[in-house]
Amino acid sequence: MLLKSKTLSIAIIALISLISCDKARVYDQYASIDKGWNSDEAFVFEYENKDTITPYNYFINMRANKDFPFHNLFLIVETHTPNKTITVDTLEYLMAKPDGTLLGNGFSDIKESKLWFKEDQNLPEIGMYKYRIYQAVRETGKVKGVKELNGITEVGFRIEKTNNDE
Repeated sequence: MLLKSKTLSIAIIALISLISCDKARVYDQYASIDKGWNSDEAFVFEYENKDTITPYNYFINMRANKDFPFHNLFLIVETHTPNKTITVDTLEYLMAKPDGTLLGNGFSDIKESKLWFKEDQNLPEIGMYKYRIYQAVRETGKVKGVKELNGITEVGFRIEKTNNDE
């Protein structure tokens, strides 16, 4: 009986330490993609801001597998503020080496890339912010975009405390 109690205590402590290790995290959500990412499909992340003073870092997280056929990833990010202002950013990220090897972290076929969106910025209004993320990949020399982007398995949005806050 003592062994079971001790094992359970160690498991609980390990779980708590894993959860508390990510002290920088303010917001971190993911959405899964079953098949290809359609260019008309936006992934929406909502964050309720309660602080207009503290600056944070903002990231877009991508999980990709070997089916991702490009070196770069192009994204359109719409930021909807509480007062209904919409800001649109067009972003480009390097996702693979010239030989096609995916960049990012991970031990399996899936690599996770933590991509900078905004650095050391505060949100100027209290209220609900909405981030809509679209893929905008195009093949070299073509005007029309890729309708179904393969190889992206999850899209995430993360807000972290800056190093100044630690």
